[in-house]
Amino acid sequence: MNEFREALLIAITTPIYVIVIGAEILFSYFHQKNYYSTKGTLANVYLTVLNLSLDILVRGICLFILNYFFQLHAGIISNVYLYWFVLLIAEDFMYYWLHRIDHYCRLFWAVHVTHHSSEEFNLTVGFRSSVFQPLYRFIYFIPLALLGFKGIDIMFMYSATQIYGILIHTKTVKKLGFLEHFMSTPSHHRVHHGSNVNYLDKNMGMVFIFWDKMFGTFAAENENEPVVFGLTENIKTHHPIKLVFHEWVHIFNDLQKPSSFKSKMMYIFGPPGWSHDGSKLTSRQLREKKKSA
Repeated sequence: MNEFREALLIAITTPIYVIVIGAEILFSYFHQKNYYSTKGTLANVYLTVLNLSLDILVRGICLFILNYFFQLHAGIISNVYLYWFVLLIAEDFMYYWLHRIDHYCRLFWAVHVTHHSSEEFNLTVGFRSSVFQPLYRFIYFIPLALLGFKGIDIMFMYSATQIYGILIHTKTVKKLGFLEHFMSTPSHHRVHHGSNVNYLDKNMGMVFIFWDKMFGTFAAENENEPVVFGLTENIKTHHPIKLVFHEWVHIFNDLQKPSSFKSKMMYIFGPPGWSHDGSKLTSRQLREKKKSA
């Protein structure tokens, strides 16, 4: 049954992706927007192939673990419509925390940074995957299994919400009226990919934006502050190895600095940009510095 649902998702989304990406490429070309580059697009394809290959390899293990915890569930929602609705909300909530920790813990940022390293922002950037995330993503969904959601359904819902998450990686679509209040929209996600100080580590939700509004990570796109896409220090390369491992190299180099054991742990588990000597700054420190300037 799940294989059928997955196959149906692929059958439905593949032509959608072809149409919308093709339309955006044509729009960019005829309006001279330069949204796409050949090297950037190929890098996005390369990273999603790596991610998908690893995901396929570990999917059986992840499903086994989720099913184990499902056996311990406290109860189950009998109404099928309510079951899937609650799963959608709950899965997006857990994804919010997965995404937030990916941004606030450097060890996981080293995985997630590949998704943010593009200085372009277009629909193919949605496929610019965090290569090693399949190794730990399932951990965040264990509470859902304990609440009575089947592992196979959790994984299907994640795949389904990923479709929406891919489609909001665009500069072509402007603000969407009342949807801006509760949905993650292209406008909100442009902010998420911004290297502007005011936009760093904002708008983590995949489908819904109200998690960010509830937990203090929301920022609206400001027409007076155009989004600058990429990292605060861009890597300026499409080298296949450096694309995946550049932040790991930076962590290794930071660990070689003469510092205390606590500092070394902070270089691994602290927020990106943390430094024991103030030579680099976290997103929070950058905002505080900007306010005081």
